[in-house]
Amino acid sequence: MLLDTNILIYLAQPGGEKLQARIVSTSPAASLISRVEALGFDRITAEESARLEKVFAWMEVLPVDDAVAEAAILLRRVRRMKLGDALIAATALLHDLPLVTRNEEDFKHVAGLRVLNPFAAAS
Repeated sequence: MLLDTNILIYLAQPGGEKLQARIVSTSPAASLISRVEALGFDRITAEESARLEKVFAWMEVLPVDDAVAEAAILLRRVRRMKLGDALIAATALLHDLPLVTRNEEDFKHVAGLRVLNPFAAAS
């Protein structure tokens, strides 16, 4: 599973242990873009940063390489997407991983992308 930035943020918040228990056994990964988005937030506190670093420590962080960049370019040509979303979707597609996100609307148009919302599944 590839975890979208919003899921990583939920995991790092107090109470995120419940979600973490459901995800940690799936060998999750994250895009390097999600690491930059989450840790690069301009109002992040030292405590939030430390909690996020702990989350990133138990998963693989996948790089943005030329193949991911090319796939993201194609996604952005097909439909206007935020750069970060296009790079994250391209990473999931190239690694054949479902994307775990609460923002299903941002990705529903991406052909071949499997999108999982752990909050929808819990209800």
